[in-house]
Amino acid sequence: MRTTVVLPDELIASLHALAIRRGERGYSKVMEEAVSTYLRDQKKRQRDLNAVLEIEGSWSAEEADEVRKNLQEARKNWGT
Repeated sequence: MRTTVVLPDELIASLHALAIRRGERGYSKVMEEAVSTYLRDQKKRQRDLNAVLEIEGSWSAEEADEVRKNLQEARKNWGT
């Protein structure tokens, strides 16, 4: 399907340059790959966020305080 996408001149120039380096006449394939990668990454980020939200509250306040204290102690020794 054809569509119009408005991009800054610098991005268009970079797309053209990449397409030329790859031996392609236009930059449609580069755009398709870029959009596919972006959408895949967004889906992964959402899955990761959902996974984190699912475990929210799984530690008691005491457990969370203990982990926080241990992390703070470990950070004091980082780089030493």
